[in-house]
Amino acid sequence: MPKASELKRGMIVDIDGVPHIVKQTESKSPSSRGAATLYKIRFNNLQSHQKLDSSFKGDDILKEADCVRVGVQYSYLDGDTYYFMNMEDFSQYAIDADQLEGQIGFLVEQQEDIIALIMDGNLLGIELPQSVNLEITDTPPAVTGSSATNRSKTAVLSTGYEVQVPEYLSPGEMIKINTVTGKFMSRA
Repeated sequence: MPKASELKRGMIVDIDGVPHIVKQTESKSPSSRGAATLYKIRFNNLQSHQKLDSSFKGDDILKEADCVRVGVQYSYLDGDTYYFMNMEDFSQYAIDADQLEGQIGFLVEQQEDIIALIMDGNLLGIELPQSVNLEITDTPPAVTGSSATNRSKTAVLSTGYEVQVPEYLSPGEMIKINTVTGKFMSRA
């Protein structure tokens, strides 16, 4: 049973008997002494796909949804449906692209370190690893002569995701991206 302060993107909680996935968390610390930190959390209802915005105090306890966590591999994309394969019994799970909002840019075919959240045999969502390695496919060349400043440029990655990277990187290089913030971490 996680506290509101422990919720992270991708976790699934039970709200009024319906599973909801955490899409966004934001903490606000009031300026008055003794006031509790508030956590504003955006959920997606996994049955009706509606958004739900709620605020909690840090020590409010939420009920974790009764779902199974299974290691899966991203297999392929067919239209708007993404397919994942269970690494133990090789069963297939499908999920629509709109349910993977914000995660599609980090999926590479044959990627294995993904956790599927399954309830009653249906794939509700996925949990990505903390970071992924992706290849830069397109980025402008570095500008010479201004090495004293720490400048960045936009790079397009192999999945189509765009990210700001340091100026010295070039196409073909592998970089590590944080899947929570969506930002460049380092060379891979």
